Amino acid sequence: MVDEPNLTAWLLTLGGALLAISVLMSRASGRLGLPTALLFLCMGMLAGEEGLGRIVFDDYQFAFRAGTVALVFILFDGGFNTPLAAVRRGLVPSTVLATVGVAVTALVLALGARLLGLPWMLALLVGAVVSSTDAAAVFSILRSSGLHLKQRVGTILELESGLNDPMAVLLTLAITDQIVGGGPLGWRIVPDVVLQLVIGAAVGIALGRGSRFALRRTRLPAIGLYPVFTLGLALLTFGVATLLGGSGFLAVYLAGMVLGNGALPYHVGIRRVHDGVAWFSQVAMFLMLGLLVTPSRAIDVAGQGIALGLFLFVIARPLAVLPLLLPFRLPWREQFFLCWVGLRGAVPIVLATFPVLAGVPAGRYLFDVVFFVVLVSVLLQGGSVGWLTRKLSLESGAPPPPPAVLEVASAHDLEGELLAFYIGEASAVAGSPLSEVPFPGEAAVVMVVRGRTLIAPRGSTILRPGDHVYVVCTREDRDYVRLIMGQQYEE
Repeated sequence: MVDEPNLTAWLLTLGGALLAISVLMSRASGRLGLPTALLFLCMGMLAGEEGLGRIVFDDYQFAFRAGTVALVFILFDGGFNTPLAAVRRGLVPSTVLATVGVAVTALVLALGARLLGLPWMLALLVGAVVSSTDAAAVFSILRSSGLHLKQRVGTILELESGLNDPMAVLLTLAITDQIVGGGPLGWRIVPDVVLQLVIGAAVGIALGRGSRFALRRTRLPAIGLYPVFTLGLALLTFGVATLLGGSGFLAVYLAGMVLGNGALPYHVGIRRVHDGVAWFSQVAMFLMLGLLVTPSRAIDVAGQGIALGLFLFVIARPLAVLPLLLPFRLPWREQFFLCWVGLRGAVPIVLATFPVLAGVPAGRYLFDVVFFVVLVSVLLQGGSVGWLTRKLSLESGAPPPPPAVLEVASAHDLEGELLAFYIGEASAVAGSPLSEVPFPGEAAVVMVVRGRTLIAPRGSTILRPGDHVYVVCTREDRDYVRLIMGQQYEE
């Protein structure tokens, strides 16, 4: 028998190796045009009991809890990076898709499952579990692919994925209760949804505002404690909202949004920590969920799962989304894109563990079906996002990120601003020496990044297309500097 310290060491070794190998292989995955989520799922299966790793893992309760924690960090990071100005333009259509759209998708998919021979209640449960788009998959694919969608369509997609989990969770719980205990299933779910959304929104906004106030007025003894505080806030927000009967996922997303759109000490550092934690959560969650899949058992339902996955994004998603988008008069390209990119990922698989834990007779069968639905979505929808974005001309034209980043970390608000600009071919200052650029007041260029070279700016330095330029100026001169320099790069 292996003693506890050695067993712990072996588990840490296997887990660390699996994470490191998966991350290193993600580069090859990107070159092949495959979503990284698919790679992590496959790596989990390869390490599983029937793969090369022979790791036996069937703890659905642990997977449910760990998956919930991972989703908390992913949603908080998503909210933290969502600009409030963009939210105002996409909030109404996103909310409609996140509520009515989820319910209609679940119903239409249930009809498809019924046509494949599933009993009505199990068909409804499958529809509920995979009814919501997945924040982890959406954020992962958009950020890892380097895509910059046009603001409105990108905002609608990200907001929908961040807001629609409450409806899917409620539908799954209600139908599971009906199957296990014979509880009532009907219109009572509507006020439950409204109540959860209201409580979740109130808790998220309140704790986000309160935390922003506290951070700005409390100087912590070490820089590293600031992201520790915000990570604790994410967990606290989810717990408080859930205990009060609200949607913890919605609360976390909104708390992150409120906090991220305010003036915070060490704002850039906090954002980078949350970005790293979110990526760790995504990788670990997809690996763990891949470990739960037993290929010899899952292959028996592969036909039904693949058929339902195709039915979901070819029929169910368009039937649910298109009628709801018509009143908003979006261009047909954006409507088609939103219908196609209804990505499913870790959330449906995490929700599929709940019927197993609740003792639904066909719980494991449902889990395997959902796995194949997610696999189809990640492979076909996720793999085509980049191609479809370019085909429909939905790229925003945002400048590429600089190869080097200059940032200022401070515990207090400073009296100046550091702005980053990309010099394009059509930029008015392209080809001009800095001495001829009419900067106002005390504004000055502090660094130029050209390819892999850092340039100390002087009056004779000529700005070239492709340069990333950092300018320090006062807040009063900010708008004038933007007018001169052109396209600003927003991290």
